[in-house]
Amino acid sequence: MKINRTRSQERILKLLTTQKRSLSAQDIHSKLRRCNKPLGLATVYRSLDALKLEGVVIVRTLANGESVYSCLQQDQHHLTCVKCGTSIPINECPVHYLEDKLQESHKFKIFYHTLEFFGLCDKCTLS
Repeated sequence: MKINRTRSQERILKLLTTQKRSLSAQDIHSKLRRCNKPLGLATVYRSLDALKLEGVVIVRTLANGESVYSCLQQDQHHLTCVKCGTSIPINECPVHYLEDKLQESHKFKIFYHTLEFFGLCDKCTLS
């Protein structure tokens, strides 16, 4: 099935695939504003919502309440410090088995999941 994406969605997806970190909608807006055809902030949010519903963009809410977006390459898991906001990726996933069971028992297609632990990093624990 061919997905019909808007030019805005394609531009945002292209930008996210080149980033090494997740970006907020404001960051995306700012980066795209520098090019010849800037996008309005409302268009960025609408495009991100459409890409999220398509299952190609993942959104995480940080400890400070900010939402950040990235391309869905794999499920994401993090340790996030509630004091300084540092977010450390973890490469283990203890919930893949649960995900498979939920898809089967609830007849629900899961695009991705996130797992985030909140606490204090070493630096903030010592200060």
